[in-house]
Amino acid sequence: MSGQKAELDANGERWAVTGSLIMDSVSALLHASAAQALPGAGIVDLAGVDRVDSAGVALLLAWQRRAAAEERRLVFSSVPSSMASLAALYGVQELLAQ
Repeated sequence: MSGQKAELDANGERWAVTGSLIMDSVSALLHASAAQALPGAGIVDLAGVDRVDSAGVALLLAWQRRAAAEERRLVFSSVPSSMASLAALYGVQELLAQ
């Protein structure tokens, strides 16, 4: 998947995110995820993410805040290297700890 669209496949046990986690797509993805239960296994798979910017990091922070509020734990798998670099730059690399 490419372009500026992002999609969330929330099948219950894990979430799979595809597309671009950038400013133009993150708001819609955050809104869509609010209607979904957090993944049962606590795993968010980012293998299908092809583009990121700081808004993508902010999205993961928002999901972590939600998980904390619900007393749940989220783990991000297959984190793109560009996202890991941004998280390190912003000092939130522990967000992506696996």
